[in-house]
Amino acid sequence: MASTDSREWGIDNDYTRLNDVLLGRPEFFRWVDAGAITRRTLHNAEKMGVSFDLQKAMAQHAEMVRIYEAAGVNCHYLDADPVLHRNFFARDSSAMTPWGAIICHMQLKCRRADYVSAIEFYQSNNIPIWKMVTAGHFEGGDFVILEPGSALIGWCGERSEQEGAEQVAGWVREKGWDVEVVPIPAHFIHLDGMLVPVAPKLAVACVDALEDWVIDYMRAKGFEFIDVSYREAKALGVNLVALGEKRVLSMADSPGLNAKLREHGFEVHEPDMSMFTLGGGGVHCLCQALSREPG
Repeated sequence: MASTDSREWGIDNDYTRLNDVLLGRPEFFRWVDAGAITRRTLHNAEKMGVSFDLQKAMAQHAEMVRIYEAAGVNCHYLDADPVLHRNFFARDSSAMTPWGAIICHMQLKCRRADYVSAIEFYQSNNIPIWKMVTAGHFEGGDFVILEPGSALIGWCGERSEQEGAEQVAGWVREKGWDVEVVPIPAHFIHLDGMLVPVAPKLAVACVDALEDWVIDYMRAKGFEFIDVSYREAKALGVNLVALGEKRVLSMADSPGLNAKLREHGFEVHEPDMSMFTLGGGGVHCLCQALSREPG
């Protein structure tokens, strides 16, 4: 890919117009034991009547890319790698900030070296790398920018660890931001499985799954919530992407949430992403925002 260093890289929010997104290529995707979500799928597949289909997965991913491109988003890609066979879940090997990318330190053995493809991408495209996590494991799905100047940093222990979360939080606080570190239940994997902002002062969230103090903290900031049922949240319903301008990339398995989003005036895209949600991640897990309009 040719260098695109004339662009303005970085994000200060997760809901304004998305200009550039980092994705991957799921050419070597397969379902493996990669934590609570995939373990549940593998243990219940026969009863659920589901099985992995690579061609179906590739078609679903292609439809997601089509939606991005139709929305005017420039799509960039991590290189596919038969060893790093889950690196296309581009959310977790890095996290974008207003100051450049954070390179994350992943805990799962099958993803521990995903940082290699992330570093190669940023360096080859002259996109600044701001920091690299060293204090403990930390993954990008736990870096949630609520709005300019405010972020939540999650950890469950099985993926991100408290030490890594605190290191990242410290860096962001040094920039003058208000940051809270949030312990989360391990079966949600990352904080972006529980909470994703979609507009100024509005977030999609599984309210019952979040600690009361987190809800109180956000409400004190003026946030309102589009509540997601636990049933849809455990199937990664919260894990959607705001495209900006009242447009949302959601998924077909979240009909209740999608109806609520439309009631709030959002244009909702809802592709079938079942090969990925059963295999460990939703559309938010599959992307890393590289550039958005300032919030």
